[in-house]
Amino acid sequence: MAKPARGVQKDYVYKIANSPVGRLKLVASHEGLAAILWDIDQPNRVPLNIVAKDESHPVLIETERQLREYFAGERQIFDLPLDFSGTGFQRKVWQALLTIPFGETRSYAEIAAQIGAPKAIRAVGAANGRNPISIIAPCHRVIGSAGDLRGFAGGLERKTYLLGFEGSETKSFNFAA
Repeated sequence: MAKPARGVQKDYVYKIANSPVGRLKLVASHEGLAAILWDIDQPNRVPLNIVAKDESHPVLIETERQLREYFAGERQIFDLPLDFSGTGFQRKVWQALLTIPFGETRSYAEIAAQIGAPKAIRAVGAANGRNPISIIAPCHRVIGSAGDLRGFAGGLERKTYLLGFEGSETKSFNFAA
């Protein structure tokens, strides 16, 4: 489907899903999954025009089903239409996140190199922090070069849980600001 004209705001609907990492707000447009938001998310981290709750939206139902399978240990790869809303640079970073296999991690520097911007480590970190589709675009799999855990919109405890759940090995689970 065509993207809205520049300056035209797209409308989104949501559904709440329970998970082992808390209540998740699943958000979709007619094009696909646009966000998975945490119960502690900052309101302006992912600015979307969410207009209504929709328990019957097919993308939201399928997202909830695939998340249940993931947390049951039955799914490692998600198969959903994604509708990322962000700058070109952010979308490059978010697409790179989708290439990190289950149970593995990458550093911010590795992601920067992967997208052809090896000096943009801080910008990669900022884009990672604004990733709207947590868990599915696995920003939790990005760690510091020394193996330390950096910020996470869902909180470092949830990042630790997700990495442990996936069996990821890091050099350490030191919490760094």
